[in-house]
Parts: sequence; structure tokens; C-alpha cells
Amino acid sequence: MLDLTCQTQLLQSAAVSHQRRSAKAFALCLVAIAGLTAADLGSKAWALNHLSEPSTNPADPVCEPDDYGRVRPQRSQRDPVVLIDGYLEFRYAENCGAAFGFMRDMPSIVRKGVFYVAAIGAVVLLLWMFVSGRGGPLFAVSVPLIIAGAVGNLVDRVRFGYVVDFVRAHIHDEWAYPTFNVADAWITIGVVLILVEGFLDGRKEKQAKALSGEAAAS
Repeated sequence: MLDLTCQTQLLQSAAVSHQRRSAKAFALCLVAIAGLTAADLGSKAWALNHLSEPSTNPADPVCEPDDYGRVRPQRSQRDPVVLIDGYLEFRYAENCGAAFGFMRDMPSIVRKGVFYVAAIGAVVLLLWMFVSGRGGPLFAVSVPLIIAGAVGNLVDRVRFGYVVDFVRAHIHDEWAYPTFNVADAWITIGVVLILVEGFLDGRKEKQAKALSGEAAAS
């Protein structure tokens, strides 16, 4: 009975603990954000230099559809870099929407308002949650990933008015996943980690309730 009670208390404490994270942990988080953001922006610079070239007829204004509803790119594509023939390549693309092309057809002022507010809000909220001790180890890892992804794409939108994408997964051109970039990958990994932690926390909570019931019955 004592053993069951101790296990129950430990599981419950792990589920509700919000101990403030240390200054060292916050500093490591900022360093990780800087490194991940640099990796994203560096990869985009490589894509601009090796996968595209200046266009003779860039769109004006940027990301605004023409009379036919098409958005003309700012730069021209060069030949893609094939990694796995028929499946994976680096091909230059310009994304006027959010991750994986979402909201790319919305009016420019709406896109900017949503993207800027969402990015800044996400950064502030995640940093506050990190410092205040919310979440467990997976959440702590996800914070710099998501923030770096948000900052990397926001920098592109401020500089160019669009986001540089270049990773293209497809199956012999019969099916293609939306072209994405390193920042999108960081965000996706971070969100998956949060979901996994939420699932694990749910299991811990169920175990704690079960152990509580057993302890009470004993």
C-alpha cells in the first residue's frame, strides 16, 4: 500500500509540476533558437543562390494575383538538385501563404496581419511557458524548434514578402507533397513533440488515477 501511494504521488507531481526553469536552461533555449534559425536562413540563402536566379518579369506587387488569379514568382527557377530520382529533390519555390502553402490565396493585408501577429504571439507565449516551467522535457525541446521556424519564415516575409521553399517530395510527378523548407520542418517536429508529450501525460494521469483507486481499495 505504501509503495502504491508513493507511485501515485510521484505521477501526480510530474503531471502538475510547474517549477520555474533556470537561467541556464533559458540561455540554452536562446542558443538553440539562434542556431536553428541560422540553419534555416542559411539553407534558404543556398536555395536562392543555387536553385533560382533573378527574373526578367517579376510580379509587382509581390504575391498579388493577376487578372487570371495566378501569382507570378519574383525569381526564376534553375534546374532542381535531385536527391532521390523520382522521389526527392531541391526545387525553388515561393510561398505566399503559411506552412505548406496554407492561406496563399488570401489578400496580402490579411496574410501579413495574421502571419505577423501569429508569429510574434507564438514566440512570446512559448517563451513565457518555457520560463514558467510549463510542460515536460519534450515541450522544452519543442520550444526552440517552433520559435526558430516561426522566426525564420517571418524574416523571409519581412525581407521578400514571401517565404522561400525548396524541399520537394513527390512520386514520379504523379503526386507531390507541398514544397516546404527547414523552418516548416522545425515547426512540424516541435508540434509532434508536443502531441507526443500530451499523449504520454494522458497515460500518466490514467495510471495515477488507477493507482489511486488501488491504494484506496487497499
